[in-house]
Amino acid sequence: MATLKSTIKEELTLNGKDRGTENVFNITGITESYHRIVTCPASQDTTIATFKQHVYSSDSAFDVADVKYLRVTNLDDTNSLNLSLQISSTENGVADSSCTVLLAAQRSFIFGAVHDGIVVDSTTDSIVTSLTDLESVLIDPGTSEVQVEIFIAS
Repeated sequence: MATLKSTIKEELTLNGKDRGTENVFNITGITESYHRIVTCPASQDTTIATFKQHVYSSDSAFDVADVKYLRVTNLDDTNSLNLSLQISSTENGVADSSCTVLLAAQRSFIFGAVHDGIVVDSTTDSIVTSLTDLESVLIDPGTSEVQVEIFIAS
């Protein structure tokens, strides 16, 4: 097993003062990694990762219980994209809700555990703590082709 070291660093000098930060996290127990740069065609939703209870239950699926780190980076210099997190409210189910976030050009989205790691609830305005599984990650590039980088550690 290996340890993933993730460093998030911001460098900023504002009014002559250093306002940057750096956070280093170690994630232990890593036995698998996945890294890919994907070209997402304009006006086409592209699934870049699928998570299931068993890796054999869907082509190229990741074991939902094993994923400890997920990063998606928009490599485009200009264009933003919609990053859609497809959510399953049942164990090893199909997506029945989604959460979409705008990922600006040259920005990253980082997600921790995908098993019992997310929920969307439009029926209440209070915090919901009964989390469910991330089923897949889709990219909606809009009208311009974009490249995204995906990195997963399990």
